[in-house]
Amino acid sequence: MTAAEQTSTQAEAEATHGVTLSDAAASKAKALLEQEGRDDMHLRIAVQPGGCAGLRYQLFFDERTLDGDLFREFDGLRVAVDRMSAPYVEGAVIDFVDSIEKQGFTIENPNATGSCACGDSFH
Repeated sequence: MTAAEQTSTQAEAEATHGVTLSDAAASKAKALLEQEGRDDMHLRIAVQPGGCAGLRYQLFFDERTLDGDLFREFDGLRVAVDRMSAPYVEGAVIDFVDSIEKQGFTIENPNATGSCACGDSFH
């Protein structure tokens, strides 16, 4: 294997995405996994067609690793984004809010040019 091939192989093995989780979001996701007694799962962030604005975020725990997944780790929590979703969430910040008005994960996405009134979908 040449040096160029080895560098290319290492880059593929270390492929990461540009999503950031706040400390609060990482802590909440880890706590939810611990409640379930699952240490074999990671948080998956995906973008799917749907919602009133055209695209919908999906955040869920997944035990699968899909071909082309991009990973990052936040305080021991692995976070996966599939290659098709990665451009839509590049630079996005996921937070967890726990207030009187709202409780749940929020996504601040610089790629979203608009969203629906409920905040579940974007375009």
